Amino acid sequence: MLVQHRVTVVQCPSRKRRQRGTGNMSMMGAEEDIPLGERKTITDFCYLLDKSKQLFNGLRDLPQHGHKQWQSYFGRTFDVYTKLWKFQQQHRQVLDTRYGLRRWQIGEVASKIGQLYYHYYLRTSETSYLSEAFSFYSAIRQRSYYHEVSKEGRPELVVKKLRYYARFIVVCLLLNKMDLVKVLVKELTDEIEDYTQRFNTEDQLEWNLVLQEVAAFVEADPVMVLNNDNAIVTISSRQQDGAVPQLEPGMVVGQLALADALIVGNCNNQVKFSELTIDMFRMLQVLEREPINLAAQSVKPGTLEPSEKPAKRENPHKYLLYKPTFSQLYTFLSASFKELPASSVLLLYLSATGVFPVGHAEYEGPYDLGGVMTSNSRDSVNEETVQRRSQAQKEMHCAAGVLPAWAVPLAESRLALITSASVSCFPQNFLNLFGQPLVCLLSPTVYPKSIQDRSQRGSLFTLFLYSPLVAFLSVCGLGSLRLGLWEKAQELLHLVYREVGQIIARSRSIDQAFLQFYGDEFLRLLLIRFVFCSAVLRLHKMFRVRYFPESYPQLPKMDTVENSLLQKRVLELAAMLDVQSLFFSSTLDGC
Repeated sequence: MLVQHRVTVVQCPSRKRRQRGTGNMSMMGAEEDIPLGERKTITDFCYLLDKSKQLFNGLRDLPQHGHKQWQSYFGRTFDVYTKLWKFQQQHRQVLDTRYGLRRWQIGEVASKIGQLYYHYYLRTSETSYLSEAFSFYSAIRQRSYYHEVSKEGRPELVVKKLRYYARFIVVCLLLNKMDLVKVLVKELTDEIEDYTQRFNTEDQLEWNLVLQEVAAFVEADPVMVLNNDNAIVTISSRQQDGAVPQLEPGMVVGQLALADALIVGNCNNQVKFSELTIDMFRMLQVLEREPINLAAQSVKPGTLEPSEKPAKRENPHKYLLYKPTFSQLYTFLSASFKELPASSVLLLYLSATGVFPVGHAEYEGPYDLGGVMTSNSRDSVNEETVQRRSQAQKEMHCAAGVLPAWAVPLAESRLALITSASVSCFPQNFLNLFGQPLVCLLSPTVYPKSIQDRSQRGSLFTLFLYSPLVAFLSVCGLGSLRLGLWEKAQELLHLVYREVGQIIARSRSIDQAFLQFYGDEFLRLLLIRFVFCSAVLRLHKMFRVRYFPESYPQLPKMDTVENSLLQKRVLELAAMLDVQSLFFSSTLDGC
């Protein structure tokens, strides 16, 4: 940093040599005036700084799929950044006076460490690393590392600050720190306004779009939970202890565990922020446990050693694929199956725009059944163009028929499939050639008009899997609920979960594929919520047969989704919320 008194400043040998001190000495003379120990401090810092940048830039070249290829590289990168961060803390005075270290440079190092933890969270799905990312991002803001950056007169430095804000907002969204998100959005808005006024830039529209996206993301929740002071209460939908019903005594289930999940988002016009659609965001949290003592983990940055593997994986490993091409989707699927451990399951979640059957007179293969869209990397088309073109010709970038011919070889392994799309078209004559457990939970192909109008804010089907009570309130047209009533409704829902578990356990006609997956807590909760969703929509007066979810294999309806006890509980919940007039008193009333 430049200071008011006379100082001697030394730069890294790899940087352009220029005088930065206030004295009139030549660079050679300046270096001769520095004690040898301080000169070594500068050299060591420059080495760590250059090495850290080299390793960080190399992260983008690592394969995004697989488990083993990137582990050691991340370990080396963490090691160098740990040394760099501690080094600048221990030698701050020398670096300030001799090297001219600016506070924004410290902030840049802290921001890189935050990014490193965030990407390690994406690779491992362990929320403790997400907490560490929050810790470093929060420290940057609290210590005002970027506060003076606009005075440097360099727009590229201001952009670093804006990108830091955008990344911090993503982490806060994932940690459900919604109050802080709103504060950060206000600060980012002010920073963007100052940036565009101070510099004649060409990226003003891009940053305004970022603000629009995050605002839409924050407002995507259809229901507000209010406390006695009318303040919004943030409710986490990650899995909590005791939330999943225990197995019935003596119930024989498979020992399969959910190891990997591919979460694919490719819906046109759906709310998204930073390559994370609202459906992806919700499904991501469904497959994670609530962190224990999250606030306590964020006290001191850099205390976690990411090279140490946790004793037990708390969450299944996840891949987030935003608008992948067909080739990318297939590559990730193949790599996941290749590395799938024994007695493990892969979950594929598809949230995508549907491609409808082409309507040929003669059946020409699985493509004619329709499917879901993947992205075309060669051009960009809007939804109307996609629909018009898909009716006229076969769309190359389509995962046809949901579980079509291209996916049959993948059924050699254990697969759970969840689709949220405007077309499902699961082949009724599908043959499970390999005899491996296969379960598919499929969204309705269409919804009532009032529900379709809200599709931009996320799929109703996914919302039921994410937060059944929020979804229930949404289909009943309730936009807010008092905290006390919310807690009572949740207690009733937990009773429903236990009873659905008992219904499944005692059914003599349920397909064994469901029981093979039922031993895993994540898959068990998804199946129970699917049954609840199906029961609710069957009783709701707005919905009809074509609006119902489907499954493969089919669930025995009288034993599960049309069970009289479950219907009774749904009506009790409706009465508790004073919306019983929206429901049939029984399925017979709806016939």
